[in-house]
Formats: sequence, C-alpha cells, structure tokens
Amino acid sequence: MQPIMDEGIKIGLDAKRIVRNGTGLGSYGRTLANDLAAIDGLDLLLYAPDKGSQGLRGQVPERKNLHYCYPKGFYSMSFCKSLWRTRGIAAQAQKDGVQIFHGLSGELPVGLRKRGIKTVVTIHDLIFMRHPEYYNNIDVKIYTRKFRHALREADRIVAISECTKRDICELGGVEASRVDIIYQSCAKRFSDFPESRSMWQVRERYGLPDRYILNVGSIEQRKNVLLAVKALHRLPDDVALVIVGRHTPYADEVMQYVKENGLGGRVVMLHGVPDDDLPALYRMADAFVYPSRYEGFGIPIIEAIRLGLPVVACTGSCLEEAGGPDSLYVGPDDDEAMAHAVSQVLFGAKGRERRIELSQAYVERFENTGAAQHFADLYRDIL
Repeated sequence: MQPIMDEGIKIGLDAKRIVRNGTGLGSYGRTLANDLAAIDGLDLLLYAPDKGSQGLRGQVPERKNLHYCYPKGFYSMSFCKSLWRTRGIAAQAQKDGVQIFHGLSGELPVGLRKRGIKTVVTIHDLIFMRHPEYYNNIDVKIYTRKFRHALREADRIVAISECTKRDICELGGVEASRVDIIYQSCAKRFSDFPESRSMWQVRERYGLPDRYILNVGSIEQRKNVLLAVKALHRLPDDVALVIVGRHTPYADEVMQYVKENGLGGRVVMLHGVPDDDLPALYRMADAFVYPSRYEGFGIPIIEAIRLGLPVVACTGSCLEEAGGPDSLYVGPDDDEAMAHAVSQVLFGAKGRERRIELSQAYVERFENTGAAQHFADLYRDIL
C-alpha cells in the first residue's frame, strides 16, 4: 500500500473530456475537478491528450494543487495520442507519483494495477449495450471491451444513478456490493436565477420567441427531440420550441420535418451556445422537455428544475429518478401524450407552481450532494 504523502494524495484524472466535451461527460469532469481542488489534502493531475479547447480548459484553471499533464516524447505525436490514453498514461502516472487514477468516463488505462496505482472508474451509462442500434458495430465492440477492462482493473466502481448501477450489475455480471452510487453535482451556475438584464441580452442575442419550451442536450436520435417537435401540432400556436445542442445529422432530420410540416416559425435550433447563457435560456422558458429514450441520469432535468421550470420527460430509463414524482413522463413514441403533458405545465396551467415547488424540494437531494467529498472519502478509503 502506498503511503499518503504529506503534500496530499496524488490523484490522476482522465481529462480528455474535460478539455474537449462541451456538455455531458465534459461538464461532469469539469465540475468534479473544480470541486475536488477545493478539498484540502488532494493534489490533482489532469491527464489530457492535448490542450483541447481553451474555453473549456479555462473552466478548470491550474492552481497550486491542480495541474494538466500531456503526452511526452513518442506519445506526443498526433497519431499516438489515442495510444497514450490506453497504453502510455500508466507509466507517466507512476513517474508522477500518482497514487489513485480516476477514470471519469467509464474507462481506465492499461497497466495501472501492475504499477501499483489504485483505480476508481465512474460509469455514466451502458447505452451502447442497452441500445446498440444507436452506435456502429465497431464502436459497440470498442466500448464494451473498455467497459469490461474497467471492471477488471478498478478497485472501486462508481455509478451515477440507480439505473446505471442496475445495468452494470446485470450487463457486467458485477456484484451489487462492488458498485457505489455517487450522484453527480450540478454546476453552480444553475443555483442562482440570472438577472433581468442578462435574460434580456440573451433573448436579443438569439432572437428568442416570446413563449417557448426548451430542450438542452446532444441533438441525436437517442435524445428523441423530434417527439417534442411533433407535439407542437397539438399545442397553442404561440408556443415555440427552442433546441440547444451541437449540429448533427439528426439535427438536419429534425429541421427537415419542421420544414415539411410548416413549423418553421415555431422551432429554433441553437448551436454553439456558451455555458454562461444557459441559465437565462432556462429561466425564460415555460417548461423543459427531455424526451430521451435512454439516459444514465439526465442532469439537464436537474438544471431546469433548479431554475424554476416544470419538466416533461420520457419513461424507460432513469429520468424518473432525476425528475422525481412531480415531473411528468410519457412514452418516447407518444407525441399526443407529450403535447398533453406539456399543456399541463405551461404558464397559467392549474397546479404549475405547486408542481415546480415539489420538484425543487425533490432535487435538493442532488444539490450539495458533496460528490467531490464522497470521492475524497473514497480515495482515502482505498489507500
């Protein structure tokens, strides 16, 4: 067993997503890294294949106990960076004195155990195994191999929800006692309501409609935002849908449906929206819709509720766990039910404010969950 060093426990974090992914796994990593850095006794080394996006990297600035580490020598060549993530990090982490390496996105480098480095892996979801139809066959094989390697390598396995824990146990053949649940923390910018001036500026910047329902996340087939688009046919004409996410082929499919069905004036799709604008976008909406077919957790639901929005989501995965009993849930193929549910939470709908109040009370269990403190305790327990 490696001793706990006076200057703090040296923790290696897989930082690829931190510097490259604007949402999802990137947001998870950035929030956790910043929160861990605020805890005494931890020295963080963030292993990234390159500097990635300056804007994203800047959200996790270097400080006394947090530093970035990049490939060296042979591995620094562009065509070797993927190999570094799987085969090169272990040796570098050993030289850096890392005591525990934490895989933040469901995978771990090869060779850590042989070098005496303890390991933790966070697994967010197993959608590639539950719904392989959303992935190409090669990716499914790669992700599955990485998942099974992580299960063999990890000293501790962490799931971000009860739903993901069940999937790990069932699909990975893992005893439930090996899997801890640590809910991810919601970024602090979703704790406070934005100022009126900020909301006006955001409305002007994006030309937002006067009245809209909101969807935030990756615009992909699994996320199923077309269900919300179809629901517009049954909603009042002055209600629009604002979709926020990066441009994808599925986004083009959605907009083709919009064009063919005369909904052009009622659907706004925004790409490249900076994180700082999201609270205002949430706050000005009537409601939040999240019609995803399958998720590991669904943090945008928590964000929306914290900023005072009622939520309509879909059944079939973990979204009820995220949104609680006072959000509304419909089948992922039932646009009529989606429209009916949305109509129950629009401004002026009976019981809307009470629904929001109860939902906000429910999501308090995810606020100040101390995810970072839970991990800090886990690290110390491992050592």
